[in-house]
Amino acid sequence: MNIGYACLTVGVPNTKEKSCMLKNASPEKLLDLISYNLNSLENIIDYNIENDIKLFRISSDIIPFASSPINKLKWWEIFEEKFQIIGWKIKKSGMRVSMHPGQYTVLNSPKEEVVKKAVEDLNYHTQVLDSLGVGEDHKIVLHIGGIYGDKNQAIERFIENYKKLDDKVKKRIVIENDDKSYNINDVLEIGHILNIPVIFDNLHNEINPPDEEKDEYCWIDECRKTWRKKDGCQKIHYSQQDPLKKPGSHSKTIGIRQFMNFYEGLDIKDIDIMLEVKDKNISAIKCINCTSHDKSIKALEIEWSRYKYKILESAPSNYVEIRKLLKDKDNYPVIDFYDLIEDSMEKKSTLGNSINTALHLWGYFKEMATDREKNYFFNSIEKYKKGQTSIATIKNSLWKMAVKYNESYLLNSYYFIEE
Repeated sequence: MNIGYACLTVGVPNTKEKSCMLKNASPEKLLDLISYNLNSLENIIDYNIENDIKLFRISSDIIPFASSPINKLKWWEIFEEKFQIIGWKIKKSGMRVSMHPGQYTVLNSPKEEVVKKAVEDLNYHTQVLDSLGVGEDHKIVLHIGGIYGDKNQAIERFIENYKKLDDKVKKRIVIENDDKSYNINDVLEIGHILNIPVIFDNLHNEINPPDEEKDEYCWIDECRKTWRKKDGCQKIHYSQQDPLKKPGSHSKTIGIRQFMNFYEGLDIKDIDIMLEVKDKNISAIKCINCTSHDKSIKALEIEWSRYKYKILESAPSNYVEIRKLLKDKDNYPVIDFYDLIEDSMEKKSTLGNSINTALHLWGYFKEMATDREKNYFFNSIEKYKKGQTSIATIKNSLWKMAVKYNESYLLNSYYFIEE
């Protein structure tokens, strides 16, 4: 089993993407943006390798305006060497990557221009994966589209337009149930007609279930039958509902108890699980650690190094409890560990806790900081006490010093993640 996340990272330096407005998309600007984004992608792949994350969805925005007439660059040739380097790392590590075109890539639209753009966009996504040199088990995930007043006709249009796609595109396409129009039974019927692998999305299924009364494990088993050996092992999407937002909104983090209940219910563990969640890689590592066969306390100690100052800031009592948990080097209290983490992340920090944690971090720099840095930091602390500045200002000054003095322990800390 591989567990992964989609598109972007949280709390990982040098992994952001850049874009620009259409009116500013000159060839020179696009070259700069593509170069920057490919460097970011390579950094993400390096991070995934370092953290044993073997499933990742590449952002569709990696090449800005790639399927638009405005971008006339032969980017796959210009950046061929870079693609080869990234692809080599992906293949060597055994990572599986995918892509997922957005809501405007609609293959079953009644409008020819919309379909034409959808085909161009699918060609672009295929070009990215082909440029990386990865096999056809690295997929492009596609929704069926809209209903347009007649679901049967919309399905027929999807089938006919799919048949017209280039073979190199078709071998990468997998289809997924959505939360409005096409439930998992609809998508399975289309998948069987076209011999396309089907992805089961659990949250979409909760919101838009079929009439048939089957549990999610039955649907997962049905979808498994659509995956052939050349497609790689079956892949599903897993997410949890944000209780404070509209149905279908992904949660901030994966609640580990709920995830483990789902995981334990799977009859077959030979399955790839793509998490769709706001905190991305953070939840991926959490779920990997909870399902790992290598139950080493070292994994939790590495996690603690990332979380500890965030927990000290929000929940000092939990900070103490977690330290106690980790003292037993022969145990692997992974669920209890993440229970305390999740509880802490829900708490609001007090002024006193925020200042105490900032002073802890200042300890890394007190012997090397310049007088100017020292004065700025302590002046900011005093202003914060009086309500004249925010904790974000203090964190920003600490972050700048962490970068300047290359304090890698702090650079990897979740303390600096913006709320």
